[in-house]
Amino acid sequence: MSKKIVRPIVGIDLGTTNSAAAYIHNGQPEIIPLSDGKRLMPSVAMMDMQGRIIVGETARASLVAMPDRVVAAVKRRMGSTELITMAGQQFSAQEISAIILKELKKHIEAKLGGDEIEAVITVPAYFTDEQRRATKQAGELAGFAVERIINEPTAAALAYGLNKLGEDRHILVYDLGGGTFDVSVVEMISGILEVRASAGDSQLGGEDFDWRLVDWLAEKVKKSHGIDPRQDIRAKSLLKEQAEKIKMKLSTADKVSVEIPLLTMKRNRPVGLFTEITREDFNQLIKDLLDKTTDCVKRALADAGILPADVQDILLVGGSTRIPRVREMIVELFKKEPRADVNPDEAVALGAAVQAGIKGGALSASGLIVTDVAPFSLGVAVARNYNGVMRSGIFHVIIPRNTPVPAARTDKFCTAVPEQTEAEIEIYQGEHEQVKRNHLLGKFLLQGIRSNRREPERIDVTYRYDLNGILEVTAKCVSNNKEQSLTVHDELARDSQEAFQDSMEKLNILYSHTEDGAEEYLPAEDPDGDDDWPEDEIGPEKFDALRRQAVLLRTRIQNIETVCNDLQQEKLKQIDQKLSETLLLAEENAYPLLQEAVDEAADFLIELETWEE
Repeated sequence: MSKKIVRPIVGIDLGTTNSAAAYIHNGQPEIIPLSDGKRLMPSVAMMDMQGRIIVGETARASLVAMPDRVVAAVKRRMGSTELITMAGQQFSAQEISAIILKELKKHIEAKLGGDEIEAVITVPAYFTDEQRRATKQAGELAGFAVERIINEPTAAALAYGLNKLGEDRHILVYDLGGGTFDVSVVEMISGILEVRASAGDSQLGGEDFDWRLVDWLAEKVKKSHGIDPRQDIRAKSLLKEQAEKIKMKLSTADKVSVEIPLLTMKRNRPVGLFTEITREDFNQLIKDLLDKTTDCVKRALADAGILPADVQDILLVGGSTRIPRVREMIVELFKKEPRADVNPDEAVALGAAVQAGIKGGALSASGLIVTDVAPFSLGVAVARNYNGVMRSGIFHVIIPRNTPVPAARTDKFCTAVPEQTEAEIEIYQGEHEQVKRNHLLGKFLLQGIRSNRREPERIDVTYRYDLNGILEVTAKCVSNNKEQSLTVHDELARDSQEAFQDSMEKLNILYSHTEDGAEEYLPAEDPDGDDDWPEDEIGPEKFDALRRQAVLLRTRIQNIETVCNDLQQEKLKQIDQKLSETLLLAEENAYPLLQEAVDEAADFLIELETWEE
């Protein structure tokens, strides 16, 4: 007999702004910390000047200095065929997401051991089938065995409901993250967590609030100086960085002062921005976006068939729910305060770990059962007769949105013209009456229909939709039992297998130039808190620390170069070039030259700061 190998299984929140992983420890979900002790990893990827991949805090810190080398908020592009440029190279959204997940996997391996890890990955409830497949593919490209894709609000409800199995109540999960918004109505009945209804917008979140602030700030500059800083890629990135800080400060302050002495240049002279913004100004800027979220809340309540007064608990999930106006709106609608014992940044990852624990058996004794719903309606394209005119391209819903899954439904149709012997079955996902406004999932041809001149032939179409979002469609001619089936997930997986292998090869080549990934550039300190090592010991740690210092100096140089005079710019370019060249040298040769370049850069930057004062 062979012993069964049990692989670790984790829950992952692949977020627009931050990502996190969690696992079940002693019967409870627990966040897996990063190597620096932090619990969240910025979902930002970067390719440095040496072609090395950096993920996380260091990459996010480089957004302003090197915007063409950094990619953020990639989650909003999942499922799109649009390629993303990073350092002049083209990547798909799932490839960038895989880079982020690869970095997260390193921390998981350090905590749990082994490199074969199963994962439950969360997605917004309103992600389309294509976006869900792209997320699953990103996880597989990163080296995970992706066991389940679950909805983020469902995960948050799982994290909350694990310790409340004996309670019967309605829960509303309001999930406003960096790039997406979801709301789910969940019912807890005797240990069964049933999602009653979901609604949302996969293109609405904190990123949109930031860009509203960017536009507001840019218009101030435009009005005062006659120049649009959004036309300058670095100035635009700086405004985006400032917008994020303003948004956060306005969560605790009524008013924030904005001071950017060097934003861009006009006729070789620096242009700055000095203004202030109030919380009320910010609320007005994002009012229409927040109103969209309340519309989704009302639709979810209506679909679930309950009133606001029927909701016992409200969970606020996602970093953007820290905006005071969000809580105010919830209180106005439900006449009660949302729960204060839910961590908005960690709830989704913790809930994914609960699902992983149920799947892997760590929580099998809990008796917790989870049911979810189909986020979109699933149906087929048909033709209908309107006042004697045959109109094609009409969407006929077979499985309505918010139907509990797994689900199976059969609807009856007939041939459109006499002696018709085949019919194309087009499978769509969406809510619009016209199929061209919905999302095509796949299609196949039913052949062998009996030729019948007298009357239409009956065709039965059956949809089977399971917990993993796999849809099987079968069409059958009733008179002769001729049938044809298509499993949408499997068919699309076969179609994309070649692209998947190409992506895997691309990432392998990319990482062959990145020996230890982002860790090589993470800020490090001597264990004793002293950054100085003995002069006669130039070991790997000391060399790595010097390299990090050089990278940070380059970032500073590139950030200020455009706002200096011609002479200073020339000097900065020379220093930058020297740093770049010495960073490329081998370790045994580079240390003294790199130290010299670092000292020269630091001295000149100190001179510049003295001049600026």
